Amino acid sequence: MAKKAKKIHTKKGLELKIVNPNAAGIDIADAEIQICVPADRDENNNRCFGTNTRDLNEICSWLKQCGIETASMEATGIYWIPLFFKLQESGFDVILVNARDVKNISEKKTDEADAEWLMLLHTYGLLKASFQPDNKARQIRNLARHRNNLLRSASKEVLYMQKAMEQMNIKLSIVLSDIMGKSGRAIIDAILDGERDPKCLAKFADIRCKRSKEEIALALEGTWDEDHLFELKQSYALYKYIQKQVRECDQKINELLIPYAAYVDNDMNNYVKSNKRICKKNAVSFDIEQYGYAIWGVNVMNIPGMSAGSVLQLIGELGYDFVSKFDSPEKFCKWCNVVPNNKISGGKLLSSRVPKRKNPVGQVFRLCANSLTNAKNPLGFYFRRIQSRDGHMQAIVAAAHKIARIFYVMVKNKSEYDETRVGLDEKSLLLKKIERAQRNLDRLNRLNAKTSESAS
Repeated sequence: MAKKAKKIHTKKGLELKIVNPNAAGIDIADAEIQICVPADRDENNNRCFGTNTRDLNEICSWLKQCGIETASMEATGIYWIPLFFKLQESGFDVILVNARDVKNISEKKTDEADAEWLMLLHTYGLLKASFQPDNKARQIRNLARHRNNLLRSASKEVLYMQKAMEQMNIKLSIVLSDIMGKSGRAIIDAILDGERDPKCLAKFADIRCKRSKEEIALALEGTWDEDHLFELKQSYALYKYIQKQVRECDQKINELLIPYAAYVDNDMNNYVKSNKRICKKNAVSFDIEQYGYAIWGVNVMNIPGMSAGSVLQLIGELGYDFVSKFDSPEKFCKWCNVVPNNKISGGKLLSSRVPKRKNPVGQVFRLCANSLTNAKNPLGFYFRRIQSRDGHMQAIVAAAHKIARIFYVMVKNKSEYDETRVGLDEKSLLLKKIERAQRNLDRLNRLNAKTSESAS
């Protein structure tokens, strides 16, 4: 855990106190690692190492010889991960810092200067550690992100299939809302098996389709070009293979969640299923709602807009103890990037915009907020009220901020979702508007009465 800077009063004024005397600074690249320790620990206190596993073991041994207890590191991309965990396993207190927070002083930029600057800032406690989930949650996070990548790849193949059919003038996407639904897949299977008669193909559509068999048959009159049929065949085969990979990924995530939930060991006696309708397409193949309760002690699926996929991502991105790393819901929402970054100078607000950076947790809350467009609950009313005033994008950010606060407070206090504490419902808001309008009307009538008396 990074220590905060401390000020001490001296005869010369305020001075910074050394809070991490045994600190090291580490600058990491893909091929080399630059490490700086205090000058009294080694003659060559600013050394360059390689990035192989043997080099990482040598780094740990050298830091122990130098009496180092904590280290701060700054890196590009994912190059920091192997050394980060190697140092943690060796007993060092390691923090990862944002490169924007450790900009070097105005001198020639070198790896040696960067490592020394990191060590100096960390010695005085001037660095802020980036949030990192626990190692078990990180494994779930990696697979959850991999699962999302697979789903994006599958959606690309659907677009390629749709393009191939459009080039054959097959308008399946017009008569079916989802060409990868039950009806769409049955028709595509029949096409690839050699069926070309539109009326026969239309019979494969489910009876629950809104379009009639005649409309579907009319949309299935195409040119049946061999090249586009081959594209359709390969894209469809690849789509099915990716879906198989997604199911295997779900199985592996489930295997990781079982020991993780047992490790947290929350009481499951008060668990009540939300009975929220879950979309079957791309749905998680196991009960992620139960795992969410086992890890956080509350059922976050009761939050409007929260889906099973969102819960899976939040488990991996945050872990079970994230509330201990954020002192307040305000700090958590700021880290999620769902609040404006107010810039004030001279007592004036210069700008109030949400920073242009992507936070995976913030993206999850934004997706949850976007699903509230037509929701008949207080959060849905709040979303539409902001939307009517400031627009759709601002409503998404505002609703995501509210959902993030609710999520934090629920996990922090182990309290279930209570919609009566979210805000006023639509009926109460309408009554308040009527009362406000009536007060304005009464004031206007009094002014008119005074004007008439003075005129007479």
